[in-house]
Amino acid sequence: MNAKKIIFPLLAAALFVLAVFACGKYADNRQPNFSQKAELYVYPGMSPEDVLAAIPDSVVLRPASLARAFRKEFKESLSDTSAIRPGHYVIESSKPSVYVPRMLKAGWQTPVNLVLSGNLRLKGEIARKISRQLMLDSAAVVRTLNDDAALAAYGCSSRDVFSLFMPDTYEVYWTASMKDVLDKQKAALDAYWTAENLRKAEAQGLTPGEVSILASIVKGESNYEPEYPAIAGVYLNRLRQGMRLQADPTVAFCYDYTLTRIYRKHLEVDSPYNTYLHEGLPPGPICVPTRACLDAVLNPDKHGYLFFCASPAMDGTHIFARTLSEHNKNARAFQRVLNAR
Repeated sequence: MNAKKIIFPLLAAALFVLAVFACGKYADNRQPNFSQKAELYVYPGMSPEDVLAAIPDSVVLRPASLARAFRKEFKESLSDTSAIRPGHYVIESSKPSVYVPRMLKAGWQTPVNLVLSGNLRLKGEIARKISRQLMLDSAAVVRTLNDDAALAAYGCSSRDVFSLFMPDTYEVYWTASMKDVLDKQKAALDAYWTAENLRKAEAQGLTPGEVSILASIVKGESNYEPEYPAIAGVYLNRLRQGMRLQADPTVAFCYDYTLTRIYRKHLEVDSPYNTYLHEGLPPGPICVPTRACLDAVLNPDKHGYLFFCASPAMDGTHIFARTLSEHNKNARAFQRVLNAR
């Protein structure tokens, strides 16, 4: 038999196999394999095989290439739950197949936004908000917020931990620990207390901690931000004149915000937080104050008001008064509308 007739077909077959192999390697290592960005949340206990199955088929252009990249990277470890790192991962559409298993193996996470906003009045509310956004158990968050030894490193305790939080949006890893979260809060709080803001606090006769306490009362009184400086001004006027603050939100705090309406009987609750019974500021903040509330205490409206009550228009605003008789008149108007409702 002619040797050339044997060699040429074998050579052609070898070249074909080599070409297929080269094309497959190029496709796996270089060619983008995703039609759009894909987001993955990898929980503890998931294996590479689990994650591969969780990637939506609709975003993968060549499933065989992706499966081949996983088998090559993890070999016999496709079912090993310790072969990859938990976390939040984003696969960009420009990435080739090989990027995904390498990303999971190395832990190349993409940060998430931790949004702390709204009425943060109880530690449980803070815990639920954090646990819904990060891989943290809400019970573990509450334990940290009650751990005086851990909080001492941040200059606070379980009593005044609300003052450590600065509502904002923070970029963190989904697998962040509570230490990571509190480190972010402390950095934001330190950034807020500039030399200028410290001077403003001193001018009001308050320490930074006392500013946070008063700001939390302002937050408890209203969600209407334009009135914050006026409300802060009322309470500062009361403090300077030695009057009790008589702030309803401090009474609501004594009942863990379970009251739908505060009656006279509730004003007698025996608590150091009850500003109807005790003079001065309560021993700690009653909620997480916002930056706007802190700013209002440092930059209050300079007026002669000593009283305010909710407007009978029921629009979230307040009516301010200088005298008790004027205030009682305003309060009766509000009560009539409230009772009618």
